[in-house]
Amino acid sequence: MRTVDDLLKVGVRGRRVLVRCDLNVPLSDGQVSDDLRIRASLPVLTKLLDGGARVLVAAHLGRPKGEPDPKYSLRPVANRLSKLLGRPVEFALDTVGESARLLADGLPDGGLLLLENVRFNAGETSKDDAEREAFARSLAQLTGGEDDGGAYIDDAFGAVHRKHASVYDVATMLPHYLGDLVRDEVQVLRRLTTDTERPYLVVLGGSKVSDKLAVINALLPKVDKLLVGGGMCYTFLAAQGHTVGGSLLEEDQIETCRALLASAPDKIVLPVDIVVAPEISAEAPTRVVAADAIPADQMGLDVGPATVRAFAAELAPARTVFWNGPMGVFEVDQFSAGTKGVAEAIAATSGLTVVGGGDSAAAVRKLGLDAHAFGHISTGGGASLEYLEGKTLPGLAVLGAQ
Repeated sequence: MRTVDDLLKVGVRGRRVLVRCDLNVPLSDGQVSDDLRIRASLPVLTKLLDGGARVLVAAHLGRPKGEPDPKYSLRPVANRLSKLLGRPVEFALDTVGESARLLADGLPDGGLLLLENVRFNAGETSKDDAEREAFARSLAQLTGGEDDGGAYIDDAFGAVHRKHASVYDVATMLPHYLGDLVRDEVQVLRRLTTDTERPYLVVLGGSKVSDKLAVINALLPKVDKLLVGGGMCYTFLAAQGHTVGGSLLEEDQIETCRALLASAPDKIVLPVDIVVAPEISAEAPTRVVAADAIPADQMGLDVGPATVRAFAAELAPARTVFWNGPMGVFEVDQFSAGTKGVAEAIAATSGLTVVGGGDSAAAVRKLGLDAHAFGHISTGGGASLEYLEGKTLPGLAVLGAQ
C-alpha cells in the first residue's frame, strides 16, 4: 500500500493531485451544520498544500439523481473548508466541465480547487462500466494525467464500499495512494478481524436486525460477547417469547434471532430493563419496566439503568470493543441516557475502543462525550460494517489495501 506520505517523499510541488474526500455533511439554511467530516479531511489536504501541490478535491453530497441539483451543491462546503484551512478555496461550477478545466489549469502551487458534486454526473454511480470509466477519465484529465505528474489520493473511507468513478475507476488511471483517513481505518479494522486482543466485545444497536444481520453472522464466532440494544433488541426479545408492545419489531426476523440465540446462548447479552413511553415525544411520560414486561400500549425507546450497569460490567475487562448503533432514540433527551451510559462504559475500558461511525459517532457529538476518550471513531459506518462482514470493498481493493 502506498500512502500520501510516500507521495510527499517523491515531491508534489507543481503537480496536480486529485483527492477524493468525504465531505457529505449536513446542511441547514444553506450552511454546514456539522463539519466533522470536513475537519477530518484537513490533515491530508494541509500536507499536500504545504508541499506545494495543486490540489483538486472531488466529493459528493447527498443523493442527487445524476444531474445538477442546487440543494446538493458543495458551495457551502467550499466556504467552510476555506475557513477551516485558513486559505482560499476555489470552487468549480461543475465537476469536469469548462469551469473545472479552466480553474484546474490556472491553479497555483499550494492552491486548492473543490469540484462540484461528483454525483451531479450520471457516470459517477453508473452500473455501466463504460459510462463510469468515461467520467473517471475526465476527472483524471484534470490532473494532466500521469505523464504530467498527476496523482490520485483516496481519503474518503465512507465511500470505499462503492464502485463509483471517483472511488474506483479513477484509481486505475493515475498513480494512486491511500490518504491518512483510509490508512487509519484499515489499520483499525484489521485489528478487529485478525489477531484481536481479548476479551473482544461488540455492542450493536440501531433500528433493525436485518441491517446488522450480516455483521452479526460474521462477528459472532469471533467475539466473546455481543451486547444488543436499540430498536433491534425487541426482535431478539420477541424471539425469547416476550411481548414487546408497540416497540419496533421485525416479525420476519424472529426465527433468525431465535436461531442466533440458540447458536450462542452465552455470547448474546440482551437488555434487562427498558425505558418505555406511549410515543416518541419529548413530552411523553416515561417509565422503566423489565425487558420481559413491556406493556401492550407502550413502546421501548431506550435501554434502562439496570441494563447500562449490566453492559458496563461486561465491558469492564474488555481489551477490544467495537460499537455500532445507539441504544435508543438518543435524539430525544429523555431517551438518550442508555446510549450515553453505555458509551461512557465503552470509553472507560482500557483496550482498543472503536466507534463504528454513523449514528454512533453522531451520538458521541450530540451527547457531549469526549471523542478523544475512544481509540478510534470511524468516518464511514456502512463501509466499516461491510469490511467486518468480510466483503471486498472496491475502493480498497483498487488501492491494494484489501
